[in-house]
Parts: sequence; structure tokens; C-alpha cells
Amino acid sequence: MNPIRQWSRRDFLRALAIALGGVAVAESMRQCLKGIAPIAPEDFTPTAKAYLPLVARSEPTPTPTPTPTRTPTPTRTPPPGASRVVHVHAPSATYWNGSSNYYYNYVNQSVVNEMVDRGVMALTGTSTRADAWRALIPNYSGGSGGIVAIKVNFNNSQLGNVINALIHPVNAVIRGLLDIGVPAQNIRIYDATRSIPTYFRNGCLYTGVQFYDRDSADFPVAVSFSRPGIPAEYLSSAVVDAAYLINMPIMKGHSITGVTLGFKNHFGTINNPLGLHEYVAPMWGQYYDPNYNPMVDIYLTSHIRDKTVLVLGDGLFGSRDNTNSVPTRWTTFGNQFPNSLFFARDPVAADCVMYDLLAAEGCPYAWDEATDYLRLAAAAGLGVYESGDPWGSGYSHIDYVKITVT
Repeated sequence: MNPIRQWSRRDFLRALAIALGGVAVAESMRQCLKGIAPIAPEDFTPTAKAYLPLVARSEPTPTPTPTPTRTPTPTRTPPPGASRVVHVHAPSATYWNGSSNYYYNYVNQSVVNEMVDRGVMALTGTSTRADAWRALIPNYSGGSGGIVAIKVNFNNSQLGNVINALIHPVNAVIRGLLDIGVPAQNIRIYDATRSIPTYFRNGCLYTGVQFYDRDSADFPVAVSFSRPGIPAEYLSSAVVDAAYLINMPIMKGHSITGVTLGFKNHFGTINNPLGLHEYVAPMWGQYYDPNYNPMVDIYLTSHIRDKTVLVLGDGLFGSRDNTNSVPTRWTTFGNQFPNSLFFARDPVAADCVMYDLLAAEGCPYAWDEATDYLRLAAAAGLGVYESGDPWGSGYSHIDYVKITVT
């Protein structure tokens, strides 16, 4: 008689999803079994009464582990400040009522300017906007060799009021870059596989800034994957030609990968991201392996790893549900939109914090397996991987800084 196979939790969820016709059903069952219900905080500040919505991952252990695990563990001790993630929250940053017109018409540019200024200063330990940007891009020299690329996310560029990149934090970034002598024509805003809508271009406050999308993209440099058999991919010239890179993902869930944050944002830097979905879908991907993720290989290319000077996560609206959802209010932010921006030099730590906030909110796709890529990225030396409670006890290895702009 054959021995009875011991199924893992992932095997069970996968089978249930197939049997019942969808990933969301399996995840709903998992959440019901766990009985997790996020609780809204009274105040954003650390001194407020501590509400601790349960996060899907458990507390980190101090010993790194190379094997697949559902308990994130820091894989290295970073130099001081390297793993800092600054979370700037400003309740007045947006003022959309949730129904009228388009959400992107209801953002306060002056408040977002202050949020970005405060964020980069706290990240770099400086006291002025210009000093902060000089710390991020030291000894900047212009000319053709001084191009700064900004990766935005327009996964839903044709879907009306569905969540997309906002021009307002991009304007605030450009403002800082101009302060340190970056010419407007040396700033390239891009999403190489999507269209950048007219309303976004028209909202740019600075003339001369360049826009690159799928209509103007070319892909001159191949990506080297460490797993044999993966279809060839190529990097956009928008980042290949740049000297510096700013990654601006949106904080949102994703029904394929669980979450779509800083690492997956670079699916818009390569020519054919659809060919990789079977490798990055934890619940149904034919080639999914918790010990390998092509998102890490993409980030390890020198044009991304060595050029990235800032990760700026856009959580002004975010998506507590799927990547193609209209923004809705978040329970954990007092039944308001998150009105948040995240600043980091460590891409792993940045995604950890945004994942934890999505999980605390009860995002239906924030599976434990959705952080496999972060463990692998940390093991590859890209940053610090840790589970934490951004609404309560915080983090032990990520330097998590919360700032409220009133």
C-alpha cells in the first residue's frame, strides 16, 4: 500500500481553489478559519492606544533560515539607516468623496509636496529638501549621463477610475530633483508596457520632462534569469539609458501574485511580463517555486539594483482589494483612504511594510506565500526581510518611522 501523502497548506489551498473555481474562494476559506478581523486605529501616532490587527505572518526569529518558511526572518544586519522605511501620513492629502468624478482630481498637491519633503528628509537624516536629494543622488552631474528615470505604475491605464499612478507625488519628486540641478529634460517618467494617460501628462507641473510608455519603448538589454527555460526578457531603454532610478509602486493587492509592490512594479520595465505569470503565481502558477522568483532576477540586474536611489510607495489611495479596483476606504485608517507615502532605500523592507499594512487591512490576496519573493530577495542581498506590526509593536530589524503631516 502506498503511504498517505502529507499535504502542505499550499497544496490544500490550491486544490480547494481548483475545486471551487477560484483563488479567492480558497483564500476566503483560509481567512475564515483564522478568524482575523482588522481593527481600526484611533490615531496614527505611536502614542495612541495600541490596536493590533493580526498580521498573517508570525513574529520574526533572530536566526536566518535558507529554507522555505512562513515565518519571515531577517537575513542580515544592515548598516544604520539602510533598512529605514519612512511612512508619512497626511489626512488632508486627498479629499475624494468616493463617488463623484475621478479620484485623481481630488489630491492636494501642496500637502503631497510636504509629505515628500518630510519623507526624504527623514529617510536621509537631513534638514532641507535639497540636502535630502543631494544625499540620495550625491555629486549629481548633468548632461546626457545624468538621466533620472522614474518608474510609475499604469497597469490600469485604460480602465477609467481604477487605481493608477498619481502625478502629484511625481511632481513633488521633480521639484526636489530640480533643486539639485537635474534638468527637466533629464527626467524620464516611464511605464514601458502601458500607455501613460493624457490626464497624467497634463498634470505634470514642469515643462521639458520626458514620458516613455509602450508607444515609445524599445528594449535593448537582455535580462539574465538564473532558472533555465524562462522566456527571454529585455529591459526598457528608459532605465538602461538612465544613471539613477526612482521606483514608485502603488500599495495594492493582486489576485495573481498576492500583492503588487516595488518588485513587481518592474514588470513594467521589461518587454513581456505576461510570460512570467506562471512563475510568480503562488496559488496556481504551473512553474511556481517558493525557492525561486524571476522578480528577484529582474531586480538584480545592474540597471535596477545599482541605479535605484529611492523607493517611493504610493499609498494615497492604494487598493485594499485587487490591482484593478476602484479605490475604497480602509478600515485600518479610520475608514478613510490611507493618505500615505512610503520612503526607503531598501526595496525589501519597503515591500515588507506595505505588505503588512495590506494584510492588516484584510486584503483577500495577502497570502503568506505572497512574501516568498521577499525572503529570496533578502537572501540575494537586496535588503532586510521581516514580519512586523506597523500598527503596534513595529519591527526589530526594519527601522520603521511614522510621521503625521497635519
